[in-house]
Amino acid sequence: MKKFFSFISLVLVLAVFASADIYIKQKMHTDPISIMGQNQPARDMVSEQWLGDDLFASISQDQSSIVDLKKNVMYLINHKDKTYVETPLPLDFSKLLPPEMAGMAAAMMKVTVTVNPTGQTKTIGQWNCSGYDVSMSMMMMPMKMQVWTTTDVPFDVNKFMEKMYSNVLMAQLRLDEAAIKEMQKVKGFWIASETSGEMMGAKIRSTTEVAEISKENPPAGVYSVPAGYTKQEKLSMRQMQQR
Repeated sequence: MKKFFSFISLVLVLAVFASADIYIKQKMHTDPISIMGQNQPARDMVSEQWLGDDLFASISQDQSSIVDLKKNVMYLINHKDKTYVETPLPLDFSKLLPPEMAGMAAAMMKVTVTVNPTGQTKTIGQWNCSGYDVSMSMMMMPMKMQVWTTTDVPFDVNKFMEKMYSNVLMAQLRLDEAAIKEMQKVKGFWIASETSGEMMGAKIRSTTEVAEISKENPPAGVYSVPAGYTKQEKLSMRQMQQR
């Protein structure tokens, strides 16, 4: 009888584990910057990502992104304003631009990306990673990224990067299809990255690093727009500047 109850307990534990989603905790840092007399202090924050069955949520203090492959939609959420926009997939970011930026759309969306594997490897946390150099040019502003990735993750990394994360990158970096195709040469899940560049004569630098990947039961509503948030048809100019 004791063995029977032990067996039942093991089955229940395995069932809970099998139904759990992937939880990812990421640390983010931005160096201080001064542009045109405006000073922005250094900033450190933590973001969370949840990966479920055809669902993905990236959550930070100010903004969240949700990809729902079941409904074939993406939600871009602004927590400060308690607003969100809903857009079909694949993402066409130009359709979310505010009217006053329509004339700049072509220049904003034209981002040139070049990816080169470095051949370097190193261990970051518990993950064996491979290195990539990524060069980007947007509106005559060059930027460089050093990316470290791994394939040693408990989910289908190819499906995730192609079906889900590509849409997140399009929203974050304003990438078009050609740029996304080049970016997909970065193989594996992004464990760490360092981005550097220059804007109006000021040097900018930011870093990200994954601190945890585990299987957890997601909180209720993690893949949904929070209650009480207002739907917008377009992003505002201020929201564009924040992204």
